[in-house]
Amino acid sequence: MKKYVDTGKKDTRSGFGAGLLAAGKADPAVVALTADLKGSLKMDAFAEAFPDRFVQCGIAEANMVGVAAGLAVTGRIPFCGSFAEFITGRVYDQIRQEVAYGHTNVKIASSHAGITLGEDGATHQTMEDIALMRAMPGMTVIVPCDYNQTFQATLAAARFKGPVYLRFGRPSVPNFTPEDEPFVIGKVAVLNPGGDVTLFACGHMVWEALQAAEILEKEGIGAEVVNVATIKPLDAEGVLRSVSATGAAVVAEEHNMAGGLGEAVAGVLASGRPAPVEFVNGGDRFGCSGTPAELLAAYGLDACHIAEAARKAVSRK
Repeated sequence: MKKYVDTGKKDTRSGFGAGLLAAGKADPAVVALTADLKGSLKMDAFAEAFPDRFVQCGIAEANMVGVAAGLAVTGRIPFCGSFAEFITGRVYDQIRQEVAYGHTNVKIASSHAGITLGEDGATHQTMEDIALMRAMPGMTVIVPCDYNQTFQATLAAARFKGPVYLRFGRPSVPNFTPEDEPFVIGKVAVLNPGGDVTLFACGHMVWEALQAAEILEKEGIGAEVVNVATIKPLDAEGVLRSVSATGAAVVAEEHNMAGGLGEAVAGVLASGRPAPVEFVNGGDRFGCSGTPAELLAAYGLDACHIAEAARKAVSRK
């Protein structure tokens, strides 16, 4: 199997910040808005470079989304950023009416997603945001796996015409994808070949899936690791191609069981290639306070649990 190497842990929100600055340099239409979280979303460099293209909206997320929609109508490419919980749950109606319904070219930059937000606890963590955004007609949902891919995904979002939900996180995580690999919206990427089971993963769980594949390799189980960075539109052809070859699957995500990547993959397989599928996710519960590492272990979101799920899936073939 190809060995992916952690070149140094970085937070994916910094990948967004660097990507936003690069997108701003490439296209003067790119503008940025935030709800009093410029530092947390690493928008500082963009704001310093382009002060006339940066809007500090204060703690008023609903108003921020409305301003972004207005800017999009004038031809701008707005990135509006906040914590995942606040930019989805708090302003769902505004996103529905002013972004999705009008199909305005707004990019929703969603940081501190999942339980790896950490010690701030359940009120600030969100494990249901992918479900909310997947349900929105016309919304593209992207969940990159590391710093490099978040940087490239931000550039791709800026070039893409239409609403985008871009989800990334707070903690420093392994950075392992190629620095210069362009991000292609709507396509999965096979990171490791294998003939016995497919491990589908997104976000922080991609690295855990790669580690699980190494565990399984020692047991004689070939696990194909597929990075599903675009949750919607899902690459159905890529999903079916992999499972047609392996005959079983595991879906791992830092999200609750309802409405996320797991249900998206299961839906494709049910209609195109029924196969045993096991799920590694946060179940049906809220987050809680703890360090990112403590929470991932407590919720079973790690390589050992992915490997265990893979053994179950293979046994059901």
